[in-house]
Amino acid sequence: MSASLPQVRQLVTAIPGPRSIELMSRKTSAVARGVGTTLPVFAVEAGGGVVKDVDGNSLIDLGSGIAVTTVGNSAPRVVEAVREQVEAFTHTCFMITPYEGYVAVAEALNRLTPGDHDKRSALFNSGAEAVENAIKIARAHTGRQAVVVFDHAYHGRTNLTMAMTAKSMPYKSGFGPFAPEVYRAPLSYPYRDRLDSSGTYVDGTTAAQRAISVIEKQVGAENLAAVVIEPIQGEGGFIVPADGFLPALAQWCTDNGVVFVADEVQTGFARTGAMFACDHEGVVPDLIVTAKGIAGGLPLSAVTGRADVMDASHVSGLGGTYGGNPLACAAALATIETIEHDGLVDRAGEIERLMMPVLHRLQADDDRIGDVRGRGAMIAVELVKAGTDEPDADLARTVAASAHQAGVIVLTCGTFGNVLRFLPPLSISDELLTEGLQVLIDAFEETK
Repeated sequence: MSASLPQVRQLVTAIPGPRSIELMSRKTSAVARGVGTTLPVFAVEAGGGVVKDVDGNSLIDLGSGIAVTTVGNSAPRVVEAVREQVEAFTHTCFMITPYEGYVAVAEALNRLTPGDHDKRSALFNSGAEAVENAIKIARAHTGRQAVVVFDHAYHGRTNLTMAMTAKSMPYKSGFGPFAPEVYRAPLSYPYRDRLDSSGTYVDGTTAAQRAISVIEKQVGAENLAAVVIEPIQGEGGFIVPADGFLPALAQWCTDNGVVFVADEVQTGFARTGAMFACDHEGVVPDLIVTAKGIAGGLPLSAVTGRADVMDASHVSGLGGTYGGNPLACAAALATIETIEHDGLVDRAGEIERLMMPVLHRLQADDDRIGDVRGRGAMIAVELVKAGTDEPDADLARTVAASAHQAGVIVLTCGTFGNVLRFLPPLSISDELLTEGLQVLIDAFEETK
């Protein structure tokens, strides 16, 4: 980021301002309608905990470009690494003339991801592309075809990953037919997962057995190549499964020769207060998919996993023209250095400890907040109609819009569209974060 970018929320025009309105008109004329935007402002500069728009407004960033700029926008090490690389060369294609950066990123992923077993990595461009390649690898390793995913899952916008994604609108509606051999199992969703009318919650082990029963009856382990799950769901609503759910699933996969794939596209790289969300319960996936926070804003993704699984594909079965491009690899190495050198895993825990008490106090005062959940700097509130557990998507939209008008970037998510999610960059100051939360509190008060 620019060293002179003030870390303050400042509104000099209404949101959007006149220059953003002009640019939005140009967008409407030039960009396909299907490409939507959350805020009607156009960015010109960002860093720390703020995004500055073309009209001079400075907004508090509680979205990180959907968990991408975890180390901060234009983080100094990332900028310098990319500058050096772009001066050296921008592209050769690793499959034609390879370069050290790709190998170094693979080595770092093999070191950092859960488990101390022998690993291999392959690099791609986007989370969806990496998920697809994880399925290819699992099918090559097992000789099986079926894939199991979960309720509320989000895995991407390609044909296969749309099939794996649960929510129809806007991700799937009208875009079928989708790839076959994708099956869905019930997730552990503690807030909505009650055993009976008494309000008793389904624990993680019980929820896992419920899912396994569905898998065994409707798919059959002998047909199943992979179980793919987000350790904490992202677009589905920041759902944190009950303790024991993930380990039980992973063990069942091991016992049945099924590849257990952790989709850590949104949760990976310090976001949840651990380097990877699987680390919270000591889960060691066979394959782990990463993207978003891996490269400080540049397009990069990866599949990392057990050497025997990763090496199942034939030579040249994996790859892509831009996969692991040298600029993104340089950015990734600088991002990893920043996370480790600057203690950002711990910083995510600090953000959780700052946010959670504020949000729980808000919940105690407002019965439209049904649940507060998350880990690290991946926090959400689920909104319901007062005195019920009925999802209230209108309230989520209203509160988010109010925050946007006040200069705070917040995002919504969830199958029901009723979840506000917070993904602040780990470089945000406590002061800005506290101010952003106060804007949120004010937005709730305005809607009463």
